[in-house]
Amino acid sequence: MLSSVLRTTATRSMGPRGAATSLNAVRTKVSLPDLDWDFGALEPHISGQINEIHYTKHHNTYVNGYNTAIEQHAEAKSKGEVKKTIELQKAINFNGGGYTNHCLFWKNLAPAKQGGGEPPASDSDLAKAIEAQYGSLDNLISITNGKLAGIQGSGWAFLVKNKDAGGVLEVVTTANQDTVTGPLVPLVAIDAWEHAYYLQYQNVKADYFKAIWNVINWKEAEKRFLVN
Repeated sequence: MLSSVLRTTATRSMGPRGAATSLNAVRTKVSLPDLDWDFGALEPHISGQINEIHYTKHHNTYVNGYNTAIEQHAEAKSKGEVKKTIELQKAINFNGGGYTNHCLFWKNLAPAKQGGGEPPASDSDLAKAIEAQYGSLDNLISITNGKLAGIQGSGWAFLVKNKDAGGVLEVVTTANQDTVTGPLVPLVAIDAWEHAYYLQYQNVKADYFKAIWNVINWKEAEKRFLVN
């Protein structure tokens, strides 16, 4: 089961006469989440090789990048290095977004034997919302794939619930590792970076966008829709 492990420690130094003093810096570290399935469980739609590299290399890079940046930021802040804290904030946003987006991504995927690809239950609030706004799940998927295809370079597509708009569903895209925040509650996150598909689908990313719906965990999306 996915578990985001957070470890918070206060950095301390020795003050005059050996007294311990706080540096007013708190470092919050993250770690890779546990997966609910084996790397090869999503085949043939997403290969085990892609999942293994994606998880152990790419996602782990964001974990390490965030942990390093947040630690350096705390140190720079304690020293009053304003320019450096501003520069490091960019690394925190990028790597933190990459960490967060991938945690959402892994959790909203599932092999067929765990319900992957099964549409939302017809009597669920999510299914009713999709039907009311988009007419059908197939139409929502088509719209989402169109937005995915329109991403220039790297980015993400999200099916979200907009709490400021009465809980309506929206399909939004972000560049690079920007994530959805504020009133937008992510229900489904789809990675449009090349590392998510290139080893299997090469330059035909549209085939990847079609295939991934066979392993979307709509039960997880239903949970997110209800609890947020």
